[in-house]
Amino acid sequence: MSSARLKRVEESATIRISNIATRMIKEGIDVINFSLGEPDFNTPKNICDAAAKAMYEGKTHYAPSGGIPELRAAIAEKFRTENNLDVTETGVLVTPGAKQGIFEVMMSVLDDGDQALLFNPAWVTYDACIRFAGAETAWVPTVPEKGFIPDNFEEYITDKTKLIVVNSPGNPTGGVFGKKTLQCIADLAIDHDLIVVSDEIYEKIIYDREHISIGSLDGMQERTVTVNGFSKAYAMTGWRLGYLTAPPEILKLLLKIQSHSVSSATTFVQYGGLEALQGPQDSVKAMVDRFKVRRDVLIDGLNKMGLECKKPDGAFYAFANVSEYGNGTQVAERLLKEAQVAVTPGIAFGSSGEDFIRISYATSIDRIREALERLEKVFS
Repeated sequence: MSSARLKRVEESATIRISNIATRMIKEGIDVINFSLGEPDFNTPKNICDAAAKAMYEGKTHYAPSGGIPELRAAIAEKFRTENNLDVTETGVLVTPGAKQGIFEVMMSVLDDGDQALLFNPAWVTYDACIRFAGAETAWVPTVPEKGFIPDNFEEYITDKTKLIVVNSPGNPTGGVFGKKTLQCIADLAIDHDLIVVSDEIYEKIIYDREHISIGSLDGMQERTVTVNGFSKAYAMTGWRLGYLTAPPEILKLLLKIQSHSVSSATTFVQYGGLEALQGPQDSVKAMVDRFKVRRDVLIDGLNKMGLECKKPDGAFYAFANVSEYGNGTQVAERLLKEAQVAVTPGIAFGSSGEDFIRISYATSIDRIREALERLEKVFS
């Protein structure tokens, strides 16, 4: 009964593994779940209070499809001051999650037979959205030794190529693209007249590096869709609130899809987002500081037991090479069975991840240390 469009898309491996782990937990098994990309912190109280206040004030009716004016203006200001993008309120679209924004972009600009470039490995939903749109994914290899940075990929661009997806800091590797890499991508996008979709959802979760928006480079804003959201930086995953800016001709297409599908982001939730941007930012720094400590403990522990894992520069994922013990799928199944530790097979993110597992360190330091003890028993 399913459509041909849906048959092109596989089930999300990240959610599938998490569901298995959740089922085991319900059965009373003590599973340490490293499989899902979600901060384990509560949403800051000031954000919750702002959303609740809006709700009780009656802000529970339809919102403008593009977002409430106050939030769009605050996002535009954020883009200008933090990302060096020349954006006004009318150049912003508020979406029910960054994922919805990415889906709308792919459905708006890709046609059957088009091609989109993904740097391998990449977040699972990019490929799914490309396939939904009827286009094909061209997987561009990256260099693990250089932090999974793409290198010399012009040969993958054809006359069918329409866009490039950039995700920095990235999922699943935690890799951060520096100015040189972004400039290389920008130069090729300009030379070949390509659109760039820049997913910057992890921009604030970055360690000792500078986040650079590719849209801020010369000649790039008019061909870049910059996508972001509140889920990672403000621990607001369940709020489903994202945003983006795009060239006017693309923004019109996105607004058309949004108005005929999800209508808008939830009204009172948008007031929570407004407070997130305009209120104190202490909670963001505190969260990132704790992530950094967790990262160091996890990576040091993995390397001590002989697993090759470079220290990520951003996000909250470790991408560990487990080829000495089998491929990523085999090791993930073994760890869940023998150690009750749930991780995600790297193959879920593309062929370059076959020998890897992704470990999300969005959990307490005590559970990370306990997981390392369990892993050492399996790998010893």
